[in-house]
Amino acid sequence: MLSGDLPLIRGKSRRLPSEKSNQYPGAIKYIISDEAEYLKENWGNGVFVVRNCSTDMIAKAVREYEGVTRKHEIGGMIKALRLGDAQNIIAAFGEDAAVIQYHEDEALLLAADGIWSRLMEADPFWAGYCAVLVNIHDIAAMGAKPIAMVDILSFSDEQICREVTRGMATASIQFGVPIVGGHLHPDTPYSVVDVAILGSARMDQIIFSHTAEAGNQVVAAVDLQGRVHPSCALNWDSVTMKTAEQVRAQVDVLQELGRERLVTAGKDISNPGVIGTLGMLLEVSGKGAVIDLESIPRPDLRELGITFDLWVRMYPGMGFVFTVRDEHVTEVCRRFAGVGMTAAPIGRVNDTRNLTIRFEGEETDVFDLGRDGIMRLFADSGDLCP
Repeated sequence: MLSGDLPLIRGKSRRLPSEKSNQYPGAIKYIISDEAEYLKENWGNGVFVVRNCSTDMIAKAVREYEGVTRKHEIGGMIKALRLGDAQNIIAAFGEDAAVIQYHEDEALLLAADGIWSRLMEADPFWAGYCAVLVNIHDIAAMGAKPIAMVDILSFSDEQICREVTRGMATASIQFGVPIVGGHLHPDTPYSVVDVAILGSARMDQIIFSHTAEAGNQVVAAVDLQGRVHPSCALNWDSVTMKTAEQVRAQVDVLQELGRERLVTAGKDISNPGVIGTLGMLLEVSGKGAVIDLESIPRPDLRELGITFDLWVRMYPGMGFVFTVRDEHVTEVCRRFAGVGMTAAPIGRVNDTRNLTIRFEGEETDVFDLGRDGIMRLFADSGDLCP
């Protein structure tokens, strides 16, 4: 068992009717459970356990997690939308943001994200906050400066609309990235928020996802000073309680990594969690990796009443994965420590195109990225879809 942790768990989400959020009526905590022996005495804190834990168990849980499986449709969309190379487009599908060169040494970055309806229903304020947060992450992860955002808001309930926009405004002010326009549907039968963002960077400081190198170390960086969000057990909130100065420093450190070329590739940890996000980075790089579960940064899970299995699938308030050459690993970890984040090497990149997890001498392949992958970006030939 991972030191200080509860036993590992796996499986599908179930609703716990006693675990309602105090922040918004009807909000439900989603706890992960399957083939697990539920302990009645732990009903209050939502803990599920199994008798034995293994890398097979973790691999299956990550592969079958909805945050991963929802990414499978991306490849099909790319095939439908891509019409060939466009002028000045340096990078597009498979990256956190598209990169458009507009000057010899300058680029604009464009990204967009939507929020799960499940989160909108559970906590509209947090959904609005995250709509801004995830977009800022997409630009920051590429070593760029976020400039401004636009949104599309559709709603069927005025209270939901008020809470969503309050969350968006809170994050926008906190991170110093303005929302400058958008579109409103005030009479839809559903509630959805989508945000797009513009960023900028020098061409030589951009951190891509597709440039990992065999032999690089994998470094994960997460702000562990936070909480499991009261409305969603799969969200780690390390941002809402922080000052503007703190979160802006965490975003700015990524620009330092890009300017000084301290990392070879990077990606913000999103809905697939740390393992799934690393898989996406490796998929577009045409690489594989072996990672040690024991090395993944984590808070005191026992104190929080959550399991390691849940932790590796969480969306962190501030978290990133990078590939780093050996000589830069210590400096990269030091830079993150300087802004209150925990960074550590967790594995090494190889040429296998398999993502393998390791724990106590046991190894299991989580993804065969050359055969089917996560985003399904590759054709049958193994080449990236044109």
